[in-house]
Amino acid sequence: MTTAQYTTLPPWPTAYPASGACATLKRLNEDFIVTELPLQRPSGEGEHLWLDIEKNGANTAFVAQQLAAAAGVHDRDVGYAGLKDRYALTRQWFSIYLPKGQTPDLTALQHPEFKVLNQTRHVKKLRPGDLQGNRFRIVLRDVSGDRDAIEALLKAVASQGVPNYFGAQRFGHNGGNVEQGRAMLAREIRVRNPKTKGIYLSALRSFVFNEVLAQRIQQGLWGQALPGDVLDEAGQATGPLWGRGRLTSSGPALALESAVAERHASLCHGMEHAGLDQERRALVASPADMSWQWPQADQLVLAFSLPAGVYATSVLSEILRTTEPERHTEHEPAAAE
Repeated sequence: MTTAQYTTLPPWPTAYPASGACATLKRLNEDFIVTELPLQRPSGEGEHLWLDIEKNGANTAFVAQQLAAAAGVHDRDVGYAGLKDRYALTRQWFSIYLPKGQTPDLTALQHPEFKVLNQTRHVKKLRPGDLQGNRFRIVLRDVSGDRDAIEALLKAVASQGVPNYFGAQRFGHNGGNVEQGRAMLAREIRVRNPKTKGIYLSALRSFVFNEVLAQRIQQGLWGQALPGDVLDEAGQATGPLWGRGRLTSSGPALALESAVAERHASLCHGMEHAGLDQERRALVASPADMSWQWPQADQLVLAFSLPAGVYATSVLSEILRTTEPERHTEHEPAAAE
């Protein structure tokens, strides 16, 4: 297995025929609005201070560091449910462990990139994954292409869903987290920081899942269940999130997943030895309450909700090709799900 195989991400196939349309995404932060849908609401009592925060141009980890400094606690005492895009206007909850002393009024905190809308107490710390999902409002500018083709894809996506690919954010700047992860598993580089190691392992796991999903689409199996598929609670077919243990699929589904794993054997073996366990993820993502409008001939506004862990870019890529203003984000953490 050569290094060159993971220096760039492959062009994973879409489920629907391309519209040929293109648009500009995130020209302004306000063009990409994300509102977190919490798993629970704070009770008003407890050792943790929960903060409802709106951020504009800052990544989640940076806001967490600023909150820790303002509250006089360690970074580890600040929790949040999910990473959100930096170049966006986002609203999400943070928690701070403050069991003793007076409660600081962090709504008075002044920062150009975020503001605390309100605060209240709760009995639990916010941890990754503690959210139902996210609500998106996305403005696409400079839209060019066949409007009828775009409309047809919008209707198809709304009714049939999209491939549940992990988005480009998961793989780092130019997909570099996959190659770094491969090098880490091959012991070509040493990664001491546990958080960085986790980011690389997550990128590798996501890469193999995307490869399984892409293989199904290439074989004309989009939206179809294979004999031997493992279904989730909603009855959706799932793909593997790689780790220790045997695949739980069987028959043709097992054959397809095993073939992909064999093609990336060094990654899969490395993830097993790194301590990850086999899990499953739905192959299809279904946007809820999806709507759209055309304020101008070259401007499309989309609104929809997605479950936790599903990427808005997976929805957009099925409708048209988007480009963003050039920004260098090599050293930012994987984000936005």
